[in-house]
Amino acid sequence: MQTILRKVRIQSVSLRFGLVYSVLFISSAILFLSFVWWGTIGLLEQRVRHSIALDAHALLTEWQHAGIPGLENLINNRLAQDIDDNALYLLSAPDGKLLAGNLAHWPIRLDAALTWQTLPVLRDGQLNLAQVRVWTLQGNYLLLIGRDISERTQIQRMLTDAMLWTCLMVGLLAVGGGWVVRVLFRRIIHSINRTTLAITRGDMSRRIPVSGMGDELDDVALTINQMLDRITRLMDGVKQVSNSIAHDLRTPIARARAELEDASRSATNELALRAAIDQAAVNLDKVTGICEALLRIAQIEAGTRRSAFAIFDLATTLRDITELYEAVADEHDLKLQRNFPLHLPFRGDQAMFQQALANILDNAIKFSPPQGTISLSAQHIPAASSAEHAQTGTIRIMVVDSGIGMNDADLARASERFFRAEQARHTPGSGLGLALVQAIVELHGGTLLLSHNNPGLAVTIDVPAIYDYPDKL
Repeated sequence: MQTILRKVRIQSVSLRFGLVYSVLFISSAILFLSFVWWGTIGLLEQRVRHSIALDAHALLTEWQHAGIPGLENLINNRLAQDIDDNALYLLSAPDGKLLAGNLAHWPIRLDAALTWQTLPVLRDGQLNLAQVRVWTLQGNYLLLIGRDISERTQIQRMLTDAMLWTCLMVGLLAVGGGWVVRVLFRRIIHSINRTTLAITRGDMSRRIPVSGMGDELDDVALTINQMLDRITRLMDGVKQVSNSIAHDLRTPIARARAELEDASRSATNELALRAAIDQAAVNLDKVTGICEALLRIAQIEAGTRRSAFAIFDLATTLRDITELYEAVADEHDLKLQRNFPLHLPFRGDQAMFQQALANILDNAIKFSPPQGTISLSAQHIPAASSAEHAQTGTIRIMVVDSGIGMNDADLARASERFFRAEQARHTPGSGLGLALVQAIVELHGGTLLLSHNNPGLAVTIDVPAIYDYPDKL
């Protein structure tokens, strides 16, 4: 039943989308055709009135100079020269006698109170539609000037018929276009529906098909598929992390429990009991440390730590870290080299960046053999082209050691939570150090890259530099 309701809902949405498209298409077409119709008819009527006005000006001028006889002659001359045979003239005396013109009598429906009139007139035994205007001359003479608009009426009728047929064709095209839009809309909706339904049933490999046309529908499908890929990777990561948590937490908890049980059964004095309790506390501290590291990674990945971002000198932070770890390197018979400029203005969380660098240097010292060398370097790489918002390039930080390194498979998984290479199984740790570094670098909009040093490992951090640098460092 739910599936049927969902299909009806999807169909109604696509139908409304198609109807809206059709209504907008028809409305715009009707507006355009109406503009063309009124513009054409208005132009024809304007030309008729302009022609009558020119005739009236010439005839009235002649009447003022030559009187009624001159007006009669001019009317007869104009009728003789009327090639289009659409000019209408009529001049009558005060007693109603027709003096000149081509009308048999005054139009019956003529209204003296109106200036412009459109009415039927009798000419040459035919009743035709005309547009006329009447002037009353001195002495109660009446002058009628007009134009036969029968041809204009035919043009108007033909144009009206053409507009009606055009509206019908536009309506059919709009309905067809709306149907096509509805089909396209339903295609992407049904693809999303089928894919999500398959995923809810457990088929995480299902994806929305892509037509390959490169249109907006493909963009939507690709975006959703990328989202599903991301969700799948996150779910796989959650499964892997859950297994790793169960494994890594079980060991120290089991050790603490065994030590407490052993002390409970075999401890003969208070000193032995306290030693067992202290060792159990150490194992439980490891569990607490793992939980705190996981919580810290989750907070960083959620972006909740950006509130502590501020401008600081990254070079000063690097110097402090180097001075701190030089003593640790000396204890392991290692040499720590440094190479970075005097100043590196940067915006970020200074404490988190110190934590990331400390994790990397701690790993480098832990896995480097005696008499080895570890180098810490940083540089500002200018942007290839100037951009807006003061984007000035990249800060690149590199930590290179000469330790045991990793193979290609381990490099690909090194930043996963709880992952530990085979060479590092015997060393203390939880496998969360590089995962924490990865989260911190991504929070600052950067990238973390692990590569071979042959021998050893090279860790490269690229973060965006967003503030101006001095010309010389």
